[in-house]
Order: sequence, then structure tokens, then C-alpha cells
Amino acid sequence: MKATKVKSASNTYHVYVGENIRYDLISYLPKDYSSIFIITDDIVAKYYLEEIKKCLSHKHVYSSIIPYGEKSKSINTFYQLHTDAIEFGLDRQSLIIALGGGVVGDIAGFVAATYMRGVDYIQMPTTILAHDSSVGGKVAINHEQGKNLIGNFYPPAAVVYDVQTLQTLNEKEVRSGYAELIKEALIQDDAFFQALLASDLSSLTNDVLTNQLNRGIEIKASIVEEDERESGVRKYLNLGHTLSHALESILGYGVRTHGEMVAIGLLFAIRVSEKVFSVKLPYNQLLKWLNLNEYPIQLTNINKQHVLNRMKLDKKTVNTTIQMVLLKDIAQPVVVEIGDEDLLTYLDSFLKELENNVN
Repeated sequence: MKATKVKSASNTYHVYVGENIRYDLISYLPKDYSSIFIITDDIVAKYYLEEIKKCLSHKHVYSSIIPYGEKSKSINTFYQLHTDAIEFGLDRQSLIIALGGGVVGDIAGFVAATYMRGVDYIQMPTTILAHDSSVGGKVAINHEQGKNLIGNFYPPAAVVYDVQTLQTLNEKEVRSGYAELIKEALIQDDAFFQALLASDLSSLTNDVLTNQLNRGIEIKASIVEEDERESGVRKYLNLGHTLSHALESILGYGVRTHGEMVAIGLLFAIRVSEKVFSVKLPYNQLLKWLNLNEYPIQLTNINKQHVLNRMKLDKKTVNTTIQMVLLKDIAQPVVVEIGDEDLLTYLDSFLKELENNVN
């Protein structure tokens, strides 16, 4: 079991990664709590909710189950979870546990940040994708006009990441998580990027998965420690996300996974980087790997003006000018302002490439 320390402005917490560590959950709680409220989704609950409750059997433990998927990151679900917390009698000495993937982590964390002006919460990721979202304290819900537009920076009290829970993931969720690992490698570690491209997602061992997750977490932790509130280098973690968030809102949240959309966004960011900086980047290498691992990157009938309008809702946009994270080279990210006309040209060319992509 490995523990990575993450320092934030409000607290220092540990990210624990190992096999079957969920059974020893009580030892990872940073203090004694008056009650514990577990928030999970209807898929994860079937596998792990009861056993987590048993690990906490001597506590006052409550739970709420939300529908699986991105659509649960809504104001209605957020309000209902607050109602549940009130009815369960949670107080300021209570703990919220986010048991699930990125959606559960985001909404449970936002409930924790806002319930009675803030209570402790622990992230218990059960997906590969959540290795990214569980570290760094960004919590949010979606607005119908854009993703994660309502939220806060609120670090967890701990992250308890049992990689054994990843064995129940389907291929779609594995793909989704690895897109974020690719992103982390692109912004900081070329050797890690090459190692990921040598990985076959259909035959990952627990050792390989654990090592790659730990490296991704180390990269994420190093960045959020330097820039907790995304005023500088933390923006680099949005590589690929300006387009992916726009596509998610256009296609409908949950139609494709977040990571599948990020994969498309990474390709676009690399293509734009090549044009802006007149460099050669591993676009074809990444495209080949995505195709080999059956990422659904083909897009048809996407209106580029509609995409541009949604991209303008990105949180990095300043005075309606889109700012994209680009790469001068692998591990050399920068934030660049891109005008509408140029972006429409890049989108037109890129969307045509995706229409013609055949695995």
C-alpha cells in the first residue's frame, strides 16, 4: 500500500492506494466522527455499499444511492442529498464518504463543501477515471449550459483507493480512466506517456494498473500543491477538456463517458498545438493507440459553430476569448488565447478528420 501526501491551504491529506484496503477503512479516518453518510450510485452500491457499512458497524452510518451517470451531477440530486443529510441528523462533526467514480466524488464533495458550510469528506474511488478527480479538491455539479460550472475547491480529509474495486469495471470505464492518465503524462512525463502507449487495456495486471495510477496521482498531486485554486499551472490539467466539455454538453451528459470525450479533446489539443507552434507531436501515435483500444472517437454531424459557442463557456475563457491548454512538446504545456476565426478553422479540419476515422 502506498500513501501520497497532498498539501492544500486548508489541510494536508493522504492518498492511500492498495489492494483490499477498503476492509481497513476505519484506520484511515483522520478522526472520530459523530456520524457517517455514504453517498454512492446504484451500480457501485450493489458491489460495495454493504461491506463498507460493515467496516463502520460501530458508527452511526447512513447512506444514499443516486442513479449512475453524469446526469446525477444536477441541482436536483444535490438538493436531495442535502435533504437526506438533514433528515439523517448530520452535524458539523459528521463525515461524508464518496463511494464511487468521478460523478459521485464530485457531487458528494460539493455536498460536503456546502452542508452546514462544510463538513469532512473522504473520497473512495472505484473507477480509474476517479484517480484524477478524487485528488485536488475540485467539487462541482453541472449546469445544463456547461459542465462543472457550479462548484468549489474543497479538499478531502483522505482518499482511500482500493484498486481491487477496479476489477468490476467494464471496458468503457477502463478506457475512460486511461484518457486522464494519458493527459497527465502529456503535461509532465514523456516516459510515462510512452509506457501508457505500450499498454493493452484489455490485459492490464493489478501491478501495472497500480503503478500507473500511482504515477498519475503523483503528477496530479504535484500540480495541485503548487496551484490549488487554478490560477496558474493547475490549468494545465485541463488539457483536452475545453473541447471535451463542449462535446459532452452538446451530445448530452452520459451519452459517452467523460474520458472518451477527453480522448477526442486530447487529439484536438495536439492538432491545434502542431498548427500554432509549427511542431510535430505524437498525434498519429496517440490516434493509433486509441483505435487499438476501441475508443469511440468518430464524430458525425457536429456543428462547429455550436461547438465554439459551448467552448466559450469553459471556465478558462476570458472576455469571451477561448484559452486552450496546448503543448509546445510533451511535458511543455502552455495556455494560449485562440481567436474565434482560427478556432473555427481548426474545428472544421479536425471534425472532418474524425468523420473519416475508421478503426
